[in-house]
Amino acid sequence: MPPLNRFLICTLFALVYLPGALAAGRYQSQEDFLAEAFQENPPDPAVLWLRGDLKQQVATVLGHTYPSLRIRYWKKGPRSAWILEEIGKEKPITAGFVIQDRHIVRVKVLAFRESRGWEIRREFFTRQFDQANLDDKQRLSRPIDGISGATLSVRAMKKMARLALLLDRQIP
Repeated sequence: MPPLNRFLICTLFALVYLPGALAAGRYQSQEDFLAEAFQENPPDPAVLWLRGDLKQQVATVLGHTYPSLRIRYWKKGPRSAWILEEIGKEKPITAGFVIQDRHIVRVKVLAFRESRGWEIRREFFTRQFDQANLDDKQRLSRPIDGISGATLSVRAMKKMARLALLLDRQIP
């Protein structure tokens, strides 16, 4: 193969596949997320057990059963923080949600492991969740615009947002 053709093929490959490969990764630690959520003074974690009706509600929101019997959360005053995982296309997305007075006040993608859909970590996307809450049918109170090529990642984020709001309703 002539050198110019090899160069063009390598350049095309890099332009198509490299951005997604570089985008996958860990963006923020759990500790840093919690420090931001609670102004450098996060509370100790608490545990919410998924039993009975709550377990069924969680399965309805996610479309499958939750893989654990309990979920850790952090609460101080009217503010709670939740770090959740949901499968995008094939791999888990880890996201943090801060809820205050039953509304989302912050969303942050902490880790993204897929090769596509990484745009969900950008502020233009996560900002759409600000002040969302749940309606009577456990749907988000505001529309969340999708991202072309990131449909499954967007869907996972919407499920996790609904889950965080649902779980927040269960704690005192």
